[in-house]
Formats: sequence, C-alpha cells, structure tokens
Amino acid sequence: MQTVPGAFAFPFNELDSMKRHLCLSLLAVGLALPACSSYRPAPPAFHAAIGQPYLLDAGDNVRVTVFDQANLTNTYAVDQGGYVSFPLIGSVAARGKTAKQLEAAIAAQLQQGYLRSPDVSVEIDRYRPIFVMGEVGAAGQYSYVPGMTVQKAVAVAGGYSPRGFQDNVDITRSVNGKVMTGRVLISDPILPGDTIYVRERLF
Repeated sequence: MQTVPGAFAFPFNELDSMKRHLCLSLLAVGLALPACSSYRPAPPAFHAAIGQPYLLDAGDNVRVTVFDQANLTNTYAVDQGGYVSFPLIGSVAARGKTAKQLEAAIAAQLQQGYLRSPDVSVEIDRYRPIFVMGEVGAAGQYSYVPGMTVQKAVAVAGGYSPRGFQDNVDITRSVNGKVMTGRVLISDPILPGDTIYVRERLF
C-alpha cells in the first residue's frame, strides 16, 4: 500500500474502513443530540405547585372582613414587597401565606391592644395576573381566572400566530420563592403569576 509522504496511513481494509465510518457517524449523532435539545425538565416542585394551597404574592388583592368592624372591612392589595397595609396595625406580611394564615396574622395583631376578640375572614378578591408571550396574537398581561389552562390563556391573548408552535409551551413560575421553568401541554392548568411563552415553529 502506497502512502503519501507526511500523511498517516490507516491499516484498514475496505471492511474495516466501513466499520470506522459507521462508528464515527454514530459518535457524531451522539454528540449532536445534546446540542439539539437545550431543554431540561422542570423539578418536581414545578408541577406539584398545581395541587398545593394557593400562596399569596405581589399583585393579589384580598377581601378582608372584620365582623362588626365596617371601617376595617375592605379590599387590600398585596404590594411589591409582599405586604398588606392594614388600618391600625400597619403592614402585615402576606407573601407566601395562604388566606387562612393571613387571617390569623391580622387577627393576632388586632388583638394587641385594638380589638378583644377579632373575627377575621380573608378571601381572594382578584388573583395576580398572568403573562402570555411569544408567538401569540397579542402578547401581554392578562387577568387570571380560576381553572384557566394554557389553551384558554393563549386564546385570551389572541390565539397563536401563524408561526406559533401549538403542541406545548414553556411556563415560568415562582415556587416557594424560586423561579423555575417547565414545558407543559396546552391542556395543562396554569397558576396566577405564570409567564407562558409560545415558541416559534421550526418548520
């Protein structure tokens, strides 16, 4: 077998050469697969949040009723700091609390020299908004409605654009103070505060 000066001579017969090319092709495919898929599944907490009690956060509005105290009964907003500004007692931490836990916190502070046995009730008056972005007709901020799914949220945002990928979407949500992103089907439920991103079709 003749060799070109300075070149490396592979000691393969024709069969060995075919095997080598096959191995290199398989290796190339194996290396390319991770590069083609940058998506990583969300942690279990992302999906588990759907079935958990609702936790208050900035943007929520709550209806606080203090029985026999009409001057205290009103609708209050959870501010960007996660607090509700309440008469007499000032700021009450609401972020990360359920409505029942906020009830207890308000009642406890009212008992500290203001009311003897306050009877407090808290319910959600308006949920914090959702955001629909990407390949939709009118990306932006929209009101959350209990029982809302991805499909309904996309419809509210004007439906898919001609380039929108319609099989699944990416959702970014805050869970226990941690921001995480997961890929879900369009039939999946969403939560207040979710950001829904509709990706572009590749073809």
